[in-house]
Amino acid sequence: MRRIALVALVVDDYDEAIRFYTDALGFRLAEDAPRPDGSRWVVVEPGAPGAGTGLLLARAKGEVQAGRVGDQTGGRVGFFLHTDDFARDHARMAAAGVIFLEEPRHEPYGTVAVFQDLYGNRWDLLQSAG
Repeated sequence: MRRIALVALVVDDYDEAIRFYTDALGFRLAEDAPRPDGSRWVVVEPGAPGAGTGLLLARAKGEVQAGRVGDQTGGRVGFFLHTDDFARDHARMAAAGVIFLEEPRHEPYGTVAVFQDLYGNRWDLLQSAG
C-alpha cells in the first residue's frame, strides 16, 4: 500500500502553529522532536494515528521560505479538511477564532466553506454529500 503520509507546511513559529492546529482546528500533536540543527520535527494530524495525511510544520529558513508562509498555493485553496459533521466542526472552529471567508454553501459534492489558517493559507472544510 502506498499513501502520502505528510505534507510540509511552512510556518513562522512552531509553537504558534501547534496551538492553532491543535486548539483551533482540533488536530492532535503526533510528534514534536528536536533536531540536531536546532529545528524541530513537528507533525500534527487531524484524526487518529494513521487515519490520514499529517502536516509537517516546518519553520521557514531564510528569506525565500519566509516569503512563502501563508501563500504556499498562490492564494487558492490548497488544503482540504474533510469532516463527518460539518455543522459541529464549523461551529467549534468559528468559536475558536478560525476565520471563515464565506458562509457554508451546499454543492452537489457536499457542504463546504473556505477558511484560512493563522498565516492565511486557504482551506476547505468539507462534508461530502451522501
